Amino acid sequence: MIEVAMSCPDFIVAIPARYGSTRLPAKPLRAIAGVPMVVRVAQRALQAGAGQVVVAVDDERIASALKGQGVDVCMTRADHASGSDRLAECAAHYGWADDAIVVNLQGDEPFAPAAGIREVARALAEDDAPMATLAAPVTDAHELFDPNVVKLVRDARGRALYFSRAPLPWARDAFAASRDALPVDVPFLRHIGIYAYRAGFLRQYTGLTRTPLEQAESLEQLRVLEHGHTIAVRLTPEPFPPGIDTEADLQRAERWLAEQA
Repeated sequence: MIEVAMSCPDFIVAIPARYGSTRLPAKPLRAIAGVPMVVRVAQRALQAGAGQVVVAVDDERIASALKGQGVDVCMTRADHASGSDRLAECAAHYGWADDAIVVNLQGDEPFAPAAGIREVARALAEDDAPMATLAAPVTDAHELFDPNVVKLVRDARGRALYFSRAPLPWARDAFAASRDALPVDVPFLRHIGIYAYRAGFLRQYTGLTRTPLEQAESLEQLRVLEHGHTIAVRLTPEPFPPGIDTEADLQRAERWLAEQA
């Protein structure tokens, strides 16, 4: 733990955990190897060395599951449009300083690597952008052309230029010949949905109006770029296993845990 404190800036992890879910009812409380999902996410945040871990909940049943876990629970409104809005309510509740680094760890990421959580906090601390996120190399053509996989391109400073569900960038000559394999030396990147914000920007972000590209791609982070703000992007130091949205995902998670044992 001393090594974490020396090598990583102070940061807060805030976890939005909404009880209602269309595809997976009561998702935060669904057990993975006997442990509620939201508890596993909170444990990952603690392992990363966060100075404070807050779970933003909208239901007392989630709060009860977190008792004795060493994290704070913030009861928030049930009608928030997004996890970011829920965390902005937390920022106001705790009075976090404008320059505090807040990592938004999704409540359906029970296997998020601690190193990745630290890396997104470090990315923000080492950049003057108000927001940071992570990416990983795209490994095959199927992944690049899958609209469910969000791609991104970044500039020479490592800041996001654009996020898209479409193949990005378009390797014109290579794809004119074949789309079955990825050309070498092209920086294809897949977005990983973990964010760090400065608390002051988190409050500002939730007041930004929705934008045309955000609505067209259904990607909330495009709102930041369309309003002229910047997002620092770092490569994840460890893979992020897929999040959990369905019953099939839960079964996959059980198998993955068994393989790690």
